[in-house]
Amino acid sequence: MWASYYSRGMPVPLVRAWAAAAVVCMTACSSGNVTNDVNTTVVGFPNGTQITAEVKRQEYDLLRGMMYRDSLPPDRGMLFAHPSEDTFRYWMYQTRIPLDIIWLSRDHRIVEMSLDTPPCASEKASECANYGGNQKSQYVLEVNAGVAAKNGLKVGDFLDF
Repeated sequence: MWASYYSRGMPVPLVRAWAAAAVVCMTACSSGNVTNDVNTTVVGFPNGTQITAEVKRQEYDLLRGMMYRDSLPPDRGMLFAHPSEDTFRYWMYQTRIPLDIIWLSRDHRIVEMSLDTPPCASEKASECANYGGNQKSQYVLEVNAGVAAKNGLKVGDFLDF
């Protein structure tokens, strides 16, 4: 390989420099935390706890949510960003883990919560209960069940994101 580059007029030291740069770039690009979804934000709780939340804005993603997931790391969540304030009911169809569901106004204040929301065991979507949607909200945060209680979250609290 080196000889073919050299024979095209590129000196071997330059080829080695380019190769070294490529290795450094590949190493840098592959290190660190890699996620499947680059749309994340840090959500800060009033007590200083921070979680990293996947942000969902597209209709398909808003509908799919946490479906089919077997776990959620303790410092992670999902933030649903609706286009405008309205009443949004959520369900646990095909959601496999219990969650705290937290509805937030456009100014990031908690307006409603469904704590320790159980997964829906039914295979029929029509048999799964709906939760929330009693207050106008623009954002909905889903975290592992128990996170809201552990961090003392309550209606009226401001979440920073």
